[in-house]
Amino acid sequence: MVDATSNAAEALLDSDEAAPYEVLEADALRPIVLACDHASNRVPRALGTLGLAPEHFEQHIAWDIGAGAVTRLLSERFKASAVLGGYSRLIVDLNRDLNDSTAYPAISDGILVPANLKLDVAARATRARALFKPYHEALGRVIQTHLRGAQTPVLVSVHSFTPKLYGVRRPWQIGLLWHKDPRLALPLLAALRRSGEIVVGDNQPYSGHHPADFTIDHHGELLGLAHVGIEIRQDLINDVSGQRRWAGLLGDALDSALASAALYRSIKD
Repeated sequence: MVDATSNAAEALLDSDEAAPYEVLEADALRPIVLACDHASNRVPRALGTLGLAPEHFEQHIAWDIGAGAVTRLLSERFKASAVLGGYSRLIVDLNRDLNDSTAYPAISDGILVPANLKLDVAARATRARALFKPYHEALGRVIQTHLRGAQTPVLVSVHSFTPKLYGVRRPWQIGLLWHKDPRLALPLLAALRRSGEIVVGDNQPYSGHHPADFTIDHHGELLGLAHVGIEIRQDLINDVSGQRRWAGLLGDALDSALASAALYRSIKD
């Protein structure tokens, strides 16, 4: 089942525009919830181009290239629920606390976003009501549906990262982000490293210790769910063959890591 419904997003989205989020397999029985905050580079019609050129929306500043496709493939493989963000991170970043200075990025990887330079409180609130709140409410509902079932779910947040940032090349092919709860991250790290052919980052190229990781913090750590953030390098998943390959590699590793019964309970129990 695919659910892409949402209440009308006041003062930002027209009734014929895409919903703020998409839910896949909402009634999935397997206790796995996938989240992809930056799945889309779409911009609400009312905001035009944000003052950017069309090519900017194909770059990593606008979305996590390939992450949405990998999330869909994983959802299909595991028959797992997935929630995908429906609009560009340049409107409001779904993986940031709304008080974070990068929640409405005025500059990203050295590129100015003109429409975000002088956002007032009302404009920020409109974007949050239209996009941020519906997405996180949808993710919360999916998690609560599983919590009412027989097993506590695990949360897997899927992202992708640019091969080069601020001129610095990043050697990792995939990275795992985690903080206090190692139940899923460490077995998955071991499974990915087992072949010796995958360059895996442990809290690289970003760290799960960083407070900017809102989705995992709010939906995973707060509820005591086993969780992990996954970052895949974008040049490896920027086409269909790469997306299938890495969904397969990651899926195989997850198959191994998800076998532990210790994952399916809250550490707050």
